Amino acid sequence: MTDAAFLDRLAAIVGPSGLVTGAELRGRSANWTRPAEPCAALALVRPRSTQETSAVMAACHESGVAVVPRGGATGLVDGTLCQPDEITLSTERMTGIEPVDPLGMTVVVGTGATIESVQDAASAAGLFFPLDLGARGSATIGGAISTNAGGLRVLRYGMMREMVLGLEAVLADGTVVSSMRPLIKNNTGLDLKQLFLGTEGTLGIVTRAVLRMRPEPAGYATALIACPGVDDGARVLRAAQSAFQGRVSSFEGLWPDFYRLMTAPGRATPPLGHDYPFYAIIEIECVAEESDRFLSLLEGLMGEGTILDAAVAASEEQRRGMWRIRDRVEHLNADGIERAFDVSVPLSRMDGYVRGALDRLAAIPGCRAVVYGHIGDNNLHWNTTRLDVAGNAAIDAAIYEPLAELNGSVSAEHGIGLEKRSKLKLSRSPEEIAVMRMVKRALDPDGRLNPGKIF
Repeated sequence: MTDAAFLDRLAAIVGPSGLVTGAELRGRSANWTRPAEPCAALALVRPRSTQETSAVMAACHESGVAVVPRGGATGLVDGTLCQPDEITLSTERMTGIEPVDPLGMTVVVGTGATIESVQDAASAAGLFFPLDLGARGSATIGGAISTNAGGLRVLRYGMMREMVLGLEAVLADGTVVSSMRPLIKNNTGLDLKQLFLGTEGTLGIVTRAVLRMRPEPAGYATALIACPGVDDGARVLRAAQSAFQGRVSSFEGLWPDFYRLMTAPGRATPPLGHDYPFYAIIEIECVAEESDRFLSLLEGLMGEGTILDAAVAASEEQRRGMWRIRDRVEHLNADGIERAFDVSVPLSRMDGYVRGALDRLAAIPGCRAVVYGHIGDNNLHWNTTRLDVAGNAAIDAAIYEPLAELNGSVSAEHGIGLEKRSKLKLSRSPEEIAVMRMVKRALDPDGRLNPGKIF
């Protein structure tokens, strides 16, 4: 079948407006990290439903054409890059959100819906969808499922895996696997939905999902604290978790260079001075009557020297101001610190790892690096300058290579894609990788779903 005949077949499935080719397609960027690079695919297909997705996948299977799934294209590991003989399948028209079930606290959504739109739907029903990312307005539910996204509230609510009760996925040959049960407990053999969570569209394309909502938090107690070091910050976290029975929703670590950059003149207002060795934003879900207990906890830890200084948010505006210090990562790009890394390190070994990596990075000519992250759940984000090939390789080695010895992970939440494929062996054994490939071959024997990614 010629390319023209194949594209005509796809257009017959999704309609003329559902197929994007030529100059219109080249006007779309490859992904968020490559804004000037056009999408290289043969075509972009925009199905409106599971049924259309199934028909598209069956047509591609019969024609031997590979398919690269695409959500909001906000990923950071080149998981949506395409070759000229591949199609990219976008979920951008599968954005439906069904009425929220207020008693079961669930909602059924199309995976093209953005995280923010699901948050808004939950809020309108008096509920709460806990997943929160900086790219909430453009990142999609499908993308969050494909990378098992975490974000800012993992401490209390877990990763995306904890928020997906059921899903519907289309396999490489067009087979539809539907497990849309809104059940928290369902021990009936293999939990098939887990095959599609965190596997970056390499095993199937998720089209719909049943999401779990939570009650809206009654309120928050938020503070920016300064500590002598990371280990002291960890002691603050453990004390707060104990005092508030696990209701710490966020504990974000900010190292000094990051704090100074984000609170430079014209940016976020610094609630504390710039001379402390370690900062953290701690947020607890609580009622207003518990604020005195939060203050007492901080004061007690200050008396022990575990906390050196603290600023407590006295209003919603002050709370938002503290979070702006953490969230406005566009300031990093503005300063040319644009390479992004996300890794996991056991908390007990985090301080030594960061100190060593900062020393190694400082020895690389032209490299500037900052570090911050969700340290309560072991997740560090590094951002560095972009150098030449040799310089970037040296940066990669400084950040990634120590992780094997520390029993860490090269990817906490961004995924593997193409960017980290060669690094996977630092976090996974040969036996684990072999089993992953066995599962891939079982579900996609011809290797046509997001080829070359992860494995």
